[in-house]
Amino acid sequence: MLPVEAVALTSLAKAGGCAAKYSAGRLETLLAGLVPVEAEDLLVGLDPADDAAVYRLDDERAIVFTVDFFPPLVDDARTFGAIAATNALNDVFAMGGRPLLALSVAAFPEELPVEVFADVLAGADEKVREAGAILAGGHTIRDDEPKYGLAVVGTVHPERIWPKAGAQPGDVLLLTKRLGTGLVLQAQRDGVAPDGALEAAIASMLELNLAAADVVRAFEPNAVTDVTGFGLLGHVHELASRSGVRAVLDAGELPALPGALELAAAGVRTGGDRRNREFAGEYVEGGADEATEALAFDPQTAGGLLVSVPGERAAVLEATLVGSGIVAARIGRTETGSGVVLR
Repeated sequence: MLPVEAVALTSLAKAGGCAAKYSAGRLETLLAGLVPVEAEDLLVGLDPADDAAVYRLDDERAIVFTVDFFPPLVDDARTFGAIAATNALNDVFAMGGRPLLALSVAAFPEELPVEVFADVLAGADEKVREAGAILAGGHTIRDDEPKYGLAVVGTVHPERIWPKAGAQPGDVLLLTKRLGTGLVLQAQRDGVAPDGALEAAIASMLELNLAAADVVRAFEPNAVTDVTGFGLLGHVHELASRSGVRAVLDAGELPALPGALELAAAGVRTGGDRRNREFAGEYVEGGADEATEALAFDPQTAGGLLVSVPGERAAVLEATLVGSGIVAARIGRTETGSGVVLR
């Protein structure tokens, strides 16, 4: 037997998970300099950008293509791989699609034991299989900071794509996971996370949005996105502004992971909190307490689906999600106007 040196993966990362994303504001500036491609069969591209690109093959089939990767947010290599895979696969579910094929995108120090990288791949493969897809290869480079994720291809019917830009006045907004992964992970790094908080956050991040998407699909939502690095308010702002509606959120209905609100009230924040406020803060009308506002700006990793569904279908969708063991928080509504209200 050969000993394998234990490596704290998070000690090698400057920021972990979706908190390591480029800020939404900087990303918008960058994309503004690119000329959108005009192609009849490119159904979703950069104008406007969404959770994934969609290209029509024929009248019945379109491919969904996305890529997502980030540095470690937990020390256990297998768990890191599984969370990174879940986060990437969820972009396909957020477009209404089903994953088919995935390729690894990896960067690792050569000094790391090969068993660590093998565990990352094993965790990812497990989630890809759970999503009904195949992990078929990938690409790896040397880097001082570990990074892992997937490029994923899936399929969707060309007329059943879930855009961010389809919300209508009178819709109800539902959220299918609890918030606070960034707060809990930061508290863990700071050594102040309460007992059980990290385990609950990891369990949430390991949950594919497969089951939630399967339930939502039957209710023909107007708009869907998944809540990740830009925080709930960042993603609600994107949905509202692109749909030309005003989103009104009920602060008291935001679902929080165990300990997340208490940590926010104690002043725990991530770097992503500041970047998300810079992106969406000017469009948000406040009124909530400071802790709840921090929860709403907190960057999420592998977060839930944000669903904008016609009001007459909302109650049955909510009950169906709950009956399937899925979080179904009715967090607000849309109306005529612009901006986001959190009160």
